[in-house]
Amino acid sequence: MARSRVKKNSIINFVAVVVLTILGIVLSVCSFDIPYTNYTYYGFANSISLGLDLAGGISVVYDCSLAKDSNTQNLDTAIDATVSRLTSVITEQYSEATIVRAGTKIRIEVPSVTDSEEIFNMIGEPTPLYMTLTEGVSAEARIVGTDINDVQVSYQKDDSGEYKYGVSLKFTDEGAKKFAGLTGDAANGDKKIYIYLGEIGESADLTLNCEQKITGGQTFISGSFETLQDAKNYALKIMSGTFNVSLELLESSVISATLGTQALKLAIIGGAVGLLLIMFIMWWRYGDFGLLASLALVIYLILMLFFLQAISFVQLTLPGLAGIILSIGMAVDGTIIIFERFRDEYRSGKKIPLSVKTGFKRAFWPIFDSNITTILTAVVLLILGTASIQGFAITLLIGIVLSMFMNLVVLRFLVKWYLPLNSVKAKKLHLPKQVRAFKENEVMVEGGQTNE
Repeated sequence: MARSRVKKNSIINFVAVVVLTILGIVLSVCSFDIPYTNYTYYGFANSISLGLDLAGGISVVYDCSLAKDSNTQNLDTAIDATVSRLTSVITEQYSEATIVRAGTKIRIEVPSVTDSEEIFNMIGEPTPLYMTLTEGVSAEARIVGTDINDVQVSYQKDDSGEYKYGVSLKFTDEGAKKFAGLTGDAANGDKKIYIYLGEIGESADLTLNCEQKITGGQTFISGSFETLQDAKNYALKIMSGTFNVSLELLESSVISATLGTQALKLAIIGGAVGLLLIMFIMWWRYGDFGLLASLALVIYLILMLFFLQAISFVQLTLPGLAGIILSIGMAVDGTIIIFERFRDEYRSGKKIPLSVKTGFKRAFWPIFDSNITTILTAVVLLILGTASIQGFAITLLIGIVLSMFMNLVVLRFLVKWYLPLNSVKAKKLHLPKQVRAFKENEVMVEGGQTNE
């Protein structure tokens, strides 16, 4: 009776796992409209952020030198601050953009861009910023870009009660004092503040009305912005004037997605063919255990797709695809180690359940040690590597962690649920012939000797 109940529980567990796996496959690859909502579900695979080499986009490289109005003489500090400010502004609009530093150069990559000219107009020509009380080439700059700490797009009500898009400026401590003096002088004078983006010339880029002194260290600039996009573009131009470095454009290119799309398509086809071949070989070599390994591998792939789209900073690139393929290979390698331990234990004369129990114990440390060393390598590459190497490292890291989970947790449960259904039929598991019968009161010792 108890044995029948255990078999029934195993069958229920397998049915539940298969149903959940099928659901996971649907959620991974299918897109559909959710009824009674305006939301479209695109699936894990379609929601993964693609890098520049797969999705296309633009790549811009700048060389950095200290700006003449810089408030620091440390170029490293100035470049780091510039990267931080560029990241905060650009990623607000293009969440998949990457801004990285390489020595004294800054590389900006924006994948999946449909209007490249828009990006070039926004970041192609960073310009200095000046605020003055008079207009013309002889105007004295009272505030420069490095006096501004932060720039954000916002909106406020105007005098007519309508909401207007604009740009909110937050000044540094020193900049706040300068701005208070500037607005105080403007309120007592002709009530005008002139903003120049670029060199001070005959006419200002923007003229602000100032009725009173502002001492809060921040202000809101409302202009003739018809759309939110106009305000964002202007905010980025102002932000470019706050840099402590001068940016000289070294390289700009628009990268087509054609090559990346073709490579991704071929990688998916090749991966599917490879997986089917692996599954067939696993079944041919290990029988029903091979089928369990195939099920575990499908679960592994579903989890991989889920985490690739769920982790916000992950972008899938061609090197990233290589990391996924390598991690799949290591996952299969771990499965083979486990199953070969089963075969060795069974060949020595043990029964199937004891062979499985002992095999898992003997396989644990080889799998754990090999994966830990790979994880440490991936972490080092992620910290010290360039952008492309980091793309490889992050997918490899995710894949290795999932492969350990698959082999040491998922596969163990699947085999545990299988044994009540078949614990004696070695032929279904393609196990080798036993060399000798195993006696439970024997103790194995080094050198192949036994003691009674």
